Parts: sequence; structure tokens; C-alpha cells
Amino acid sequence: MSRVHENHREDVAGRANVEDTPELLAYYDQLNKFEAGALWTVANKIEPWEPKSESVPVIWRYADLREHVLRSIALVTPEKAGRRVIFLNNPGRQDVSAAVGWIYAGLQVMNPGELASSHRHSASAIRFIMEGKGAYTVVDGHKMTLNENDFVLTPNGTWHEHGVSSTGTPCIWQDGLDIPFVNAMEANFYEVHPDLQQPVTFTVDDMTKTWGNPGLTPQNGNWSKSYSPMYKYEWAPTYEALTKYADCTDGSPYDGVLMEYVNPTNNGPVMLTMGASMQMLRPGEHTKAHRHTGSYLYHVAKGSGHSIINGKRFDWTERDIFCVPSWAWHEHANGSDTSDACLFCLNDLPVMRAMGLYREQAFGENNGNQPIIEENK
Repeated sequence: MSRVHENHREDVAGRANVEDTPELLAYYDQLNKFEAGALWTVANKIEPWEPKSESVPVIWRYADLREHVLRSIALVTPEKAGRRVIFLNNPGRQDVSAAVGWIYAGLQVMNPGELASSHRHSASAIRFIMEGKGAYTVVDGHKMTLNENDFVLTPNGTWHEHGVSSTGTPCIWQDGLDIPFVNAMEANFYEVHPDLQQPVTFTVDDMTKTWGNPGLTPQNGNWSKSYSPMYKYEWAPTYEALTKYADCTDGSPYDGVLMEYVNPTNNGPVMLTMGASMQMLRPGEHTKAHRHTGSYLYHVAKGSGHSIINGKRFDWTERDIFCVPSWAWHEHANGSDTSDACLFCLNDLPVMRAMGLYREQAFGENNGNQPIIEENK
């Protein structure tokens, strides 16, 4: 039954501030019978002064999860499970199985010689390779070989499958999908390939070889789809680009040296609903704090350090994953005075920007750094 709650009243001009009376409570009960309600009973809740994320900051430490991820190999097969994945569940988003906001994430593991069935869905997906050799993904007939810290796309509606060559080693990678968002839009479809596997119909790694050459576009490179044709973004050239850029820029006081992965045909995001970036924190660097709309899932690609999120410190090292909810204050610090650290970030910035919802604010006190109110080492 819909009832007004006293904590939804705000004694501020322009906000709902209606006191309960017996007559009004009876009125709300009558409206409820017709599946309706009075806006002023919920207005202050559904239109907050600023974003109030249900997600909470979380760090998933690889050292804690790796053994449990590998254990799943003995417990279920890819054929039975569909995909052998341990998903990351934010305490505030358990109802939609999200790691943060509307972003799903998990750790998938496969043994040498294993191959998951080909499928497609309305959700867009990325994979970020964490460890192992011999992993590959096939997307609409294009096969990509994958190494540690490579970033691969499986866009909305594309047939895709994953496997590990028989000469490889056990492989673990992070999955990231917009499943919660697509489900919230009530637009998700899922389909298994009629042959369970798809043929490889192009030269291996052809999309990266075609589209991954800096400053160069193929002569007959026509591409009309909404997502990037460069299905795989390799770690080595990404790190090289960051290193070169770091030589000629002071970087951002909030993000260090940051570069976004882009669609080479239009310099836009890699996919319509999810974007990605890689940032470098130089030795000893500690960024200033800021906050912005949008959900951010970080993966430590290199080095170690810590982040302060809404006053709570989270220490991280390579392969750890942590999240920054929308409108949460955050800053990052490299823990080394001699080596750089790199953070991969999966985010929903394309949606925020496309809908005109992106806002950003710097932390204006304490020289731009948050006071630490809680340690989480």
C-alpha cells in the first residue's frame, strides 16, 4: 500500500512537504486501489537533490578470488554452465547482479582445449585478459588471439564464442556487460548458435591488423555499424601510447595520464552503452579528488597503490578490481616511487554523454584530497 513517509518531507520551498492527515491517508488508499498515487508522497525520493547511488564502493582482490575461480573448473563444464563465470555482486545491487550501477562483471575461466558455445545477445560485452596463454575469441567469424591485459569487444547482436587452444594454459579474464541496463530497458534477447560453433571466415586478428594502425585508415575501410570494428585492443601498443603521452603532458590532476579506447572510424566510444579507458599514474603520483555521474569499474593492469572513495581507503595490486559508484568522491595514488601503475576502466560514459547527463565536480577542500575516515587495507 502506498503511504507518505515523514522522511520524504522537506521543509524547503519548492519541495514536497505535505503532512499526513486521516483524510489524506484514506485518499492515498483509494488511489492505491486504482494502481495510482499522489506524486508529493514520493517526489522528494524519486527526484533527489543529487545522485544517490545504490551501489557501494567495493574491492574484489584477485588473491582472494583466484582459487575459487579455478575451483569451478572441477565443478562445472562450459557445456553445462554455458559460461563458467564467478560474477561480482555489489552489496547494493544484488537484485540485478551488478558490480556497480548497471554494469555486470565476472571472472571467466577456461582450460586448454575447452570451447564455449557460440551465442549472441542484446547486451554488449567486453573481455579483459587477466592471466594465461592461448585464449581466443571469435566474433562474427573474426578470430582474435588474446594475451594478458588485451581488451576485446563482443558487441550487441554479434555471434561470439571463447576458447583456449589445446597448447595453452588455464586462462582467466574479466567479463563486463551492460546486462542490468539492457534488462532495465526490457530489451534483452539471447540466442544460441544453431550449430553451437561458428566458422572462422577471416584471417586471424584481421580486425586489429586492419584498424589498429595509428593515424592510418584502410583504403576500403567502410564501416557502418554503431560499434568499433577494432574488436581487439592490445596491451603493448596501449602501454606504449600511454608512455609516449606521459612524456609530453602533465596529465589530469584527477586521472593522471588517461587515454580512452575509441572507435577508429569516428573517434567515438567503442560501443554505444559502454566505454573504456586506460590511465597511468606516474611514480609517486597521487591525484586530486573529484566525482562525476556514471559508474566506473577499475581493473589494475599494472602496479599497486590505493584509491580513496568517499573517504574510505582501498589498497590494490595487479589484477584487483574495484568500483566507484556514480557521484562518489574518488582519488588514486601510485604506491611506488620508481614504477608507474595502470588502471583499466569500464564505464557507462557513452550513455551519460549521449543523454546529456554527465556532470563533474572537483573536491574543493584540503588541497583537493579527501580526509580518510576508514581504512580498508
